[in-house]
Amino acid sequence: MTTAAMPYTATVSRVFSAAHAIRMPDGTVEPLHGHNWDVRVTVARPELDGTGFVVDFHELEASLDAVLKPLHNRNLNDVAEMADLNPTAENVVRHIVRSLRIPTGVSLDRVEVSEAPGCVAAYRP
Repeated sequence: MTTAAMPYTATVSRVFSAAHAIRMPDGTVEPLHGHNWDVRVTVARPELDGTGFVVDFHELEASLDAVLKPLHNRNLNDVAEMADLNPTAENVVRHIVRSLRIPTGVSLDRVEVSEAPGCVAAYRP
């Protein structure tokens, strides 16, 4: 069943601080600068579980925290987990999607990362 057919969702949010300098298509690198990155992870399921949950928020938060901890207060250009990626917001989303452990019984619905107000990158399977 696709997530589009799953009416129940639950979302957790976290903020982490990190700097980056994006490598531009012409080969230049923008100046190093920082952001407070806002991350939202949404999971879905077709029906609530026997407890009335989509997911235990604490379990999803712990999974997201484990992914974000190595990025917090760092230069993303120097973080091993991001070594093969240009540290764009889109690639931060990619890293989170690749690294996140989704709890049993739910499907990933969406991951969003905002590096600044009005600038959001997202992944939806």
